[in-house]
Amino acid sequence: MTNTKTALVTGANKGIGFAIAQGLGTRGFTVAVGARDDGRREEAVERLRAAGVNAFGVALDVTSDESVAAAAATVEQTAGRLDVLVNNAGISGSTDGGAQDPTTLDLDVVRTVLDTNVFGVVRVTNAMLPLLRRAESPRVVNMSSNMGSLTLQTGPIMAAYAPSKSVLNSVTAQYARRLADTNVIVNAGCPGYVATDFTGFADGARTPEQGAAIAIRLATLPDDGPRGGFFDDDGAVAW
Repeated sequence: MTNTKTALVTGANKGIGFAIAQGLGTRGFTVAVGARDDGRREEAVERLRAAGVNAFGVALDVTSDESVAAAAATVEQTAGRLDVLVNNAGISGSTDGGAQDPTTLDLDVVRTVLDTNVFGVVRVTNAMLPLLRRAESPRVVNMSSNMGSLTLQTGPIMAAYAPSKSVLNSVTAQYARRLADTNVIVNAGCPGYVATDFTGFADGARTPEQGAAIAIRLATLPDDGPRGGFFDDDGAVAW
């Protein structure tokens, strides 16, 4: 087992996920780059290594039990334990033809979005928990969105994506309650509106590095840090 801390970031081949991986890597973590696409994953690993980050690739499709189990085995064989898990992989879901208008909602789109944004987080977290429990100060960060806040109700009407983040926030709280008497600290973070292919590289949006900051902060919380909260760069986000 290595003394270097290891962080697994899902959906780490591009955008915010890559920026999180790079940020943790520059802070001395060995980074496991979780991604479905073999080519993009290896390209991301090479980019990180070129920047001086110790990185390795992990084939990971968060919607597949088999893929997630194999990913856990890869992390165990390579690192022996897991210090940080950042559940970053997420999808917005199709909006074509009123698919996310609540009055014409496509339930197949809802199922698809939930499978990645909620069930995928549960799959990965539960598969990695035995490895996290081997770490001294394990952290789990679930990348959420203030679109999931029932108080703020921000962003466009997206009746698959926004509720998926509401559910993710609630699941995060349940994990925190269950793990309250352990050293595993679980929180959710909102990166803000970031210019990635997810948002069509919108003008005026935050950079991926800015979006990654909250994940890096939650991934490196002290042992007396908050648990089960929902945070952005400004602090706690209203639920």
